[in-house]
Amino acid sequence: MYLRTTKRKNRDGSVVEYFQLAHNERDPESKKPVAHIIHSFGRADQLDRDDLARLCRSIARVCGMEVTGLSEADQKKATANGADLPGDIRLIQTLDSGCVMVIEALWESLGIGKTIRDLCKANRLDVAYERALLAMTANRLCEPESKLGVWDRWLSKVYMPSFSALKLDNMYDAMDVLYYNAAGIERSIFFHTADLLNLQVDLIFYDTTTASFSIDQEDEGGLRRFGRAKEGNWGPQVVVALAVTREGLPVRCWVFPGNTTDVDTVERVRKDLRGWKLGRALFVADAGMNSQDNQQELSRACGKYLLASRMASVGEIRDTVLSKRGRYTVFTENLHAKEVIIGDGERRRRYILCYNPGEANRQAKHRQMIVEHLESELASHKDHSTDAQWAIDLLASRRFKRYLRTTKGGQLHIDRGAVADAAKYDGKWVIETNDDTISLEDAACGYKSLMIIVRCFRSL
Repeated sequence: MYLRTTKRKNRDGSVVEYFQLAHNERDPESKKPVAHIIHSFGRADQLDRDDLARLCRSIARVCGMEVTGLSEADQKKATANGADLPGDIRLIQTLDSGCVMVIEALWESLGIGKTIRDLCKANRLDVAYERALLAMTANRLCEPESKLGVWDRWLSKVYMPSFSALKLDNMYDAMDVLYYNAAGIERSIFFHTADLLNLQVDLIFYDTTTASFSIDQEDEGGLRRFGRAKEGNWGPQVVVALAVTREGLPVRCWVFPGNTTDVDTVERVRKDLRGWKLGRALFVADAGMNSQDNQQELSRACGKYLLASRMASVGEIRDTVLSKRGRYTVFTENLHAKEVIIGDGERRRRYILCYNPGEANRQAKHRQMIVEHLESELASHKDHSTDAQWAIDLLASRRFKRYLRTTKGGQLHIDRGAVADAAKYDGKWVIETNDDTISLEDAACGYKSLMIIVRCFRSL
C-alpha cells in the first residue's frame, strides 16, 4: 500500500496533480502488477496538509514509531495535544466504554441483573453484589483478570460509574453469594431467556468433560480428585457437566469431584432438573450415561430419554439389533436409520440403528491399512514368538492388539475373526429411547445434534 500521485494536463496547458491511496494486485491474465485505488484524497493544490499530517501521526502511533520531518508548528501541535486533536484541547485520559455498555445491556435483557438484585433484596444484602458480579463478568469477556486484577487494574480503565464504589472484598463476597444461590439464579435466568427467545425446551443435551490441574496431590475431601481425564491422562481433575438446549443455550452446569464417573452424575442431574417443570423434555446423552439405573432415574426426571448404547459390550445389541433384517430409511447421504423393537409390554425396548456409509467406508479402509501393516511386520520376521521385542510392541499398542492372537505355543498371528467382527460395526451406532412418539428421523437427528454440546465445551 502506498501514496500514489497522478497528473492531468488541462486544455490551457496547466497540470493538475492528485493524491491517491493505492495498492498493487497481480492481474491473473497478464501476470503484471496493476494499481488499485483504495481512496482518493483529491487535488494536491486543494488538499489540507494538516489532514495528511494527522494521518501520518495516527499510523505512526499505531506502529509505535515517530514521525520525522514535520514542520516546527506541526511538531509543537503534536507534542501539546498528545493526539490528533484540534486547537488547545489536551488529552488527559481515555476510558473504554463500548464493550462494557453492550455487556451491561445483555446482562439486563437476559434477566441476570434483576435476578441477582431481587436475591440480594430478599436476603437483605445492602452491598451491590450484582455490580461486582457484572464487573467480573465484563472483565472475563474483555480482558480476563483475577478478582484483585479487576479491582486494582481493570476498573480504572473502563467508564462505568456504577462500579466506582466497589471494594475488593465485594468481589470475593459476591462469589460466595453466587455459589450458595446458584441453583435459583440459573433456573430464573434460564426460563427468562427461554421466554425471551421463545425457545422450545423439548430437547436437553447433556455431556461431561474434565478440567485437569498441574498439582501433585488431590484435595482431601474436596473437588480436585485423581481421575482419568478425557484426554486419557491420569491426574487431579474436576468433572464439568453441562446441559444445553438444541440452540446451545445452557440449562444448567455442574462441577463434580474428579473421580466421578459419567454414570454417577445422572442422579444429581435428575434431582436438580426434577423441580424445573420443563414439560415434555427429551434427555439426550452419550453412551457413558447409559445404564439400567440411569434409565430409571431419567424416566423419573425428564420422563423421556435418548441414549447412545455400547454396541460391542451389550449382548442384546451385538447379537440381535445389529443382525436385524430390514432396509434402512435414508434421510440424508450420511444418515440412514431403521427401528428395532425387542420384547413386549413393559419389557419392550426401542432401538434405533443408524448407519453412515461414508464413515463405514473410511473405517474399512483404515482397518485394511492396519491389517496390511501387520502382515508386513509378520512377513519381515521369521520368529513370531511373543517374546520378541517387535511382537511385544505390537501387543502393547492399542491400535494393533485387537487384531492379534497368541497361540498356545506362544506364536503371534493375525486374528481374522476379530477383523471380520470389527467390520460389523463400521459406520454404525445404536440409540435407545423410551419415547414411542418420537419419529425415526427425529430420534436419529436428535442424537446427531449432541455435537452441539461438544462445540460448547470447545468454547469453554
